[in-house]
Amino acid sequence: QRILRLAEMCRRLETEEEKVLPFYPSSLAEWEQENARRVLEQPPIEPLALALQDYVGLERFWKRFNKAKLEEKALEQARAALAERNQNLRGLLQQYLAGVAINQKAP
Repeated sequence: QRILRLAEMCRRLETEEEKVLPFYPSSLAEWEQENARRVLEQPPIEPLALALQDYVGLERFWKRFNKAKLEEKALEQARAALAERNQNLRGLLQQYLAGVAINQKAP
């Protein structure tokens, strides 16, 4: 039920591009796509492959979920980098202000 609720929320939050073009561009080379297409055309014989056919409908959900998780991680890394840069700038500002204060006391 939780996954279905998340899938429904994802559908509501889809961008216009995702609604029009729901497929992500493939990063596979042409020959890799051809090999994958050939393998997918064969009927599955392994028990796990047969069981996975029941969950094909969730593939789109998992793609979006993984995309969101990757974006979340990227944002966390960017936030950490910005926090570190902010800390460095604060240190430089304190050094500058300390230098200005010393120069004002000198005359």
